[in-house]
Amino acid sequence: MKLINHLPDANFNITGHGKDFVMVNKERLEKSLIISPTRLERTWVNSLDELTEDHIAQLVEWQPAIVLLGTGHTLTFPTPSLLRPLIQAHIGFEIMDTQAACRTYNVLVSEDRFVVAALII
Repeated sequence: MKLINHLPDANFNITGHGKDFVMVNKERLEKSLIISPTRLERTWVNSLDELTEDHIAQLVEWQPAIVLLGTGHTLTFPTPSLLRPLIQAHIGFEIMDTQAACRTYNVLVSEDRFVVAALII
């Protein structure tokens, strides 16, 4: 079996992460953010308590195949009604802690999937 190292054609890659930061293209970011292979938004909610349906609708506008919601240090599920815009737009989503969302983002980007990760730091 021949193995091929596939490097994603993405403008924004997660190159590291830790308890209080995410590194995007080797730049350390210590505030919540939204990332896709083609776009980076450095402003996002600081906690799940701040999350509204309008924030989720903002993610729909990016037209992703899937949304990863990183909920911070621990996995915490948002109120299901907040996810209505994703459900109505038929966009898949996963809820996980932020570090797991970072790892999953990289896997999906390496598969050339258009993923949006909304990460609470």
